[in-house]
Amino acid sequence: MASPRDLTRTAALPAALLVAALLVAGVALAGCGSGSDAEGTTTTKADQIQGIVRDEPLQVGDLSLPEVAAGDTETPFAFRADDGKLLFVAFGYTNCPDVCPTTLYDIKKARKQLGADGDRVQVAFATVDPERDTADVMTQYLGSFATDGHPLRTDDPDQLHAAQDGFGVTSSVVKNADGSTDVSHSARSFVVDDQGDVVVEWSFGTGADVMASDLELLLAQQDGAS
Repeated sequence: MASPRDLTRTAALPAALLVAALLVAGVALAGCGSGSDAEGTTTTKADQIQGIVRDEPLQVGDLSLPEVAAGDTETPFAFRADDGKLLFVAFGYTNCPDVCPTTLYDIKKARKQLGADGDRVQVAFATVDPERDTADVMTQYLGSFATDGHPLRTDDPDQLHAAQDGFGVTSSVVKNADGSTDVSHSARSFVVDDQGDVVVEWSFGTGADVMASDLELLLAQQDGAS
């Protein structure tokens, strides 16, 4: 079972440049986050889920964070997909030099590969660096990858930690004496169903093809259960 590398990095380039570079070139960059192992299995057959599936899935449907919009308006957002859909969830920050833009670009490509079913995959991105990631910044950043995405942000550290704990992820923001900021965060991303269960977890570097394959199988399973 693969797990992401533990690294702490400081963003060296503006997020807008990184987003533009990814959207044009589709490059795969090295990981920067820190992630922990999950108990479960990873399969490799194309007709099976290739991501990490826990024997006892995380239940996150009762967790929530504020969804922000331009102008600092907020709406409570629960970590539960709409009926018949799936919810992709990632934690990170907009100045992330590699993990966040790469992961979000991969889910963008995966949704496109699904065709019409891509609309059944919702995208939520929660910032671990709310001081720099204002509502306007979050909205613009996530909009580069998912125009229908859900940018999540809170100034309440307890609320953020509660959400992170539910997903089993961690983050750290350290301000240095020279004015720079070091951020580390778990690089794993998640897919939540309409019952609030995490049905698959992806280590950083999983890639759009595997994401699309897993999502197709999960949507079919959801259709069969309805």
